[in-house]
Amino acid sequence: MMRVGFGYDVHAFVAGRKLILGGVEISFEQGLLGHSDADVLTHAVMDALLGAAALGDIGELFPDSDRCYKDASSLDLLKQVVATLKQQCYTCLNLDCTLVAQAPKLAPYREKIRNKFADILEISPEQVSIKATTTEGLGFTGRKEGIAAYACCLIQKNDVS
Repeated sequence: MMRVGFGYDVHAFVAGRKLILGGVEISFEQGLLGHSDADVLTHAVMDALLGAAALGDIGELFPDSDRCYKDASSLDLLKQVVATLKQQCYTCLNLDCTLVAQAPKLAPYREKIRNKFADILEISPEQVSIKATTTEGLGFTGRKEGIAAYACCLIQKNDVS
């Protein structure tokens, strides 16, 4: 059985924090506001995976009311999501992501992010797509107020018989 999942997340820019996307520190004058490390891309990926398996969302698994997730690494949380999927006999077949940001430029970081996700998902980098786009100055991302991220995945339930 194959299932498709879709994830979306958005975080506002804030001064005084590192910008982390896909577990990679991005050189930029602002970071993202959030309870964990605010890695908007990894949050979208986790929601896509959880949604595909009908296992809820990251707010249920890692609520911002729980202090143990304060400043948590989103890649560590992704590892927990992947472990949960494995327990349910799911594996990821591919992941397609789009970051929406007027700034910073993300092309220099794409391969590093791609490889991190592939490693955690235990798939080849060729099964992971990382794209970035602007909104031509429109909306909150165009005004450089924050970043949005979309993720879509295909998972497969493994035969355990």
